[in-house]
Amino acid sequence: MFPRSEGARRLKDGRWRSGTFTAAARRLPAIAAMGFDVVYLTPVHPIGATHRKGRNNSLTAVPGDPGSPYAIGSADGGHDAIHPELGSERTFRAFVKEARRNGLEVAIDLALQCSPDHPWVREHPEWFTTRVDGSIAYAENPPKKYQDIYPLNFDNDPAGIYAEVLRVVRVWIERGVTAFRVDNPHTKPLDFWEWLLAEVRRTNPEVIFLSEAFTKPAMMHTLARIGFHQSYTYFTWRNTREELAEYLEEVSGPAGSYMRPSFWPTTHDILPPYLQHGGVAGFAVRAVLAALGSPTWGVYSGYELVENVPRPGVEEQIDNEKYEYKPRDWAAADDIGIATLLTRLNEVRRDHPALRQLRDLTVHPTTNDQVLAFSRHLPAEHSPTGEADTVVVVVNLDPQSPQESTVHLDLAALGLPEPPPGHDPWSPSFVAHDELSGESYGWGQDVYVRLEPWRQVAHVVHVRPA
Repeated sequence: MFPRSEGARRLKDGRWRSGTFTAAARRLPAIAAMGFDVVYLTPVHPIGATHRKGRNNSLTAVPGDPGSPYAIGSADGGHDAIHPELGSERTFRAFVKEARRNGLEVAIDLALQCSPDHPWVREHPEWFTTRVDGSIAYAENPPKKYQDIYPLNFDNDPAGIYAEVLRVVRVWIERGVTAFRVDNPHTKPLDFWEWLLAEVRRTNPEVIFLSEAFTKPAMMHTLARIGFHQSYTYFTWRNTREELAEYLEEVSGPAGSYMRPSFWPTTHDILPPYLQHGGVAGFAVRAVLAALGSPTWGVYSGYELVENVPRPGVEEQIDNEKYEYKPRDWAAADDIGIATLLTRLNEVRRDHPALRQLRDLTVHPTTNDQVLAFSRHLPAEHSPTGEADTVVVVVNLDPQSPQESTVHLDLAALGLPEPPPGHDPWSPSFVAHDELSGESYGWGQDVYVRLEPWRQVAHVVHVRPA
């Protein structure tokens, strides 16, 4: 999740409720083989029975419906407990051990909310908001209602909540978790997060926190300033050349000193319209942009299978595994090809330190609004290899049709000498080796490209001396 000396970590989101931790461990070699560094688990805690949600967020659960994993807590325990259907503490530790054996770290959700059956509701009713009639208020985000979830109220006993959450976090750190994806941190007091992150850093500086705050920019920036190591971003909804160019320049600019972005094409909560209609090529386009536009990126489980059918009326997958068991036929991914692309993108990232840096990004003009071009350049003095590294990315943003364009490259931004006066801009200035196709071209200051989405959605070019 966070750039380390050996490079940025890439997240692979997964839900294991269709099996135990032992069964899930069998999937880890395939995840590692795709080049991901972190496997992220949504909440693995006991799930409440009161007002349990059914499939597709139905208000009525039928026998066999597991409920939402975000309705945390039951008679089996709360945030420090493990759902008995998943396994035990011993099997979770075995899962972590197997993950590490495959070169993977384990991240989990930190969702500070409770089902009505959570032990905290019984033991600390003052930690929740009580209505006039004496009932506890459930969570709402109009028009959405979460009858199965009680939000925490920090007003009455902040010290008690602070201490308990820190204890829970340290329980999971002791079990081997090294990263937390924090659910909706903007709905909790900023003073609390500043304190918690400082306390964890004091004893466990290797642990990182990713802010899942799809909210107003000011709040997202504030969360970063008070200590969150990474942030979800607006990348998911940036689709046009102008939107993407502006956003890439923003996140790689001065704000990058404190607000480090994590690009996700989809999450378990979000299936954007672009991917609902873009087909396999659309998934390929967004993977290229996420993997090469940010030092840290992640994909949601099932991305390899191009799961793109929305639940009517919302930007969310139908038959969402937040509300049901979801077995998958992973063998089908081999025929689709997205898994192969994800693997290659992660290989390219490992080979090129420029792609693991946030700064030194340049957007280059194109003559077609459907074609985006940008580069990352790492000077030799800042490169871990001692050699300069430059990569140019040219993407067809139209997943339905071939697109052609002239790309006007800023040679100085690529670490190349400025051409002399009168130089033909089409004359080759460097060797462009395409890391996706394996082909090499002679590229100059101006270059013509044609990208057909059913063949190749992007050029990912390593700049080599002519």
